[in-house]
Amino acid sequence: MRILHTSDWHLGRSFHRVNMLGAQAEFIGHLVATAREHEVDVVVVSGDVYDRAVPPLAAVELFDDALHRLADLGIPTVMISGNHDSARRLGVGAGLIGRAGIHLRTAPAACGEPVVLADAHGDVAFYGLPYLEPALVKDELGAKRAGHEAVLGAAMRRVRADLAARPTGTRSVVLAHAFVTGGEASDSERDITVGGVSAVPSGVFDGVDYVALGHLHGSQAISERVRYSGSPLPYSFSESAHRKSMWLLDLGPAGEIAAERIDCPVPRPLARIRGDIETLLDDPELAAHEDSWVEATLTDPVRPDDPMARLCERFPHTLSLVFDPERAPEDPDISYARRLEGRTDQQIAEDFVTHVRGAGPDEREQAVLRAAFDTVRTDETLREVAR
Repeated sequence: MRILHTSDWHLGRSFHRVNMLGAQAEFIGHLVATAREHEVDVVVVSGDVYDRAVPPLAAVELFDDALHRLADLGIPTVMISGNHDSARRLGVGAGLIGRAGIHLRTAPAACGEPVVLADAHGDVAFYGLPYLEPALVKDELGAKRAGHEAVLGAAMRRVRADLAARPTGTRSVVLAHAFVTGGEASDSERDITVGGVSAVPSGVFDGVDYVALGHLHGSQAISERVRYSGSPLPYSFSESAHRKSMWLLDLGPAGEIAAERIDCPVPRPLARIRGDIETLLDDPELAAHEDSWVEATLTDPVRPDDPMARLCERFPHTLSLVFDPERAPEDPDISYARRLEGRTDQQIAEDFVTHVRGAGPDEREQAVLRAAFDTVRTDETLREVAR
């Protein structure tokens, strides 16, 4: 069975101040053309279809167009909700849409109920595990703890129980939206940390033939059978080295995997350049980036006059300007942002406690801080879904 694996469309999202809807529409056309050209048997979309729970009308219209074009292909599509989606909104009309061959899986309780498709070698069961917010699905799934590994483990127990009851030789594919240990993150994914932990071990998915992951925006293989497709378009300059693509997979009669990357059309390359402004304006080696979307980091000791306008004369698509004067790490004038770079909210809060009272928090106090951050993030999720 030939599978086209994609995820993280983020319809409605912009790139800095650039509207990406046209590029997203171009990607949908590319997806449909790829599925037709390569005679794909099923398309899987592993979450974050939209960029937010209540997407703009233009994004909804593009999604509607994508559904119609995929249905017109006559190729089944299996799709789950991600942490940016409203599962209930995305799942509206799933029963009717399913009659057209577009199978939306957004309900956590249904994760053990697969879409079963067949090829010349028998059945393939596609299990959709939508993004599982631990605090919201723990009791529904019967998980012992409100953590990512616990709720995904509970969901996978349902998957394995259903698979064990099917005929011998039934192959299996799991769609999941999660941060799996070993994956490389970027700046554009929303934090899903719970209890100080955001990642789950890949072993939680043991027992199935292929795991089609979403959430991380870089295309990558955790193992031969566990892969992220990545986002089809860049959504932060941290993705400047990404090769945007989809996975084209052949699932053999005994569960063998053969995988190939299919490149996605990217509207403009990304470039991160760094140096003092005169160097950036004069360096001939930077000519290759003159038509790129540019993030420029200025290292001048004193902020130059009108830097954005001057940079745009050479790099007209400059979108981000960072001022980072080169100073010794112990320099008291080093920026607050630079001092916080790479630190989690938990670490920043613990540093604040240390600064205020002269001693860091003990284990009990660290647990209180973790619980507070988890509560805030969960409440934000609930408010967004309820809008």
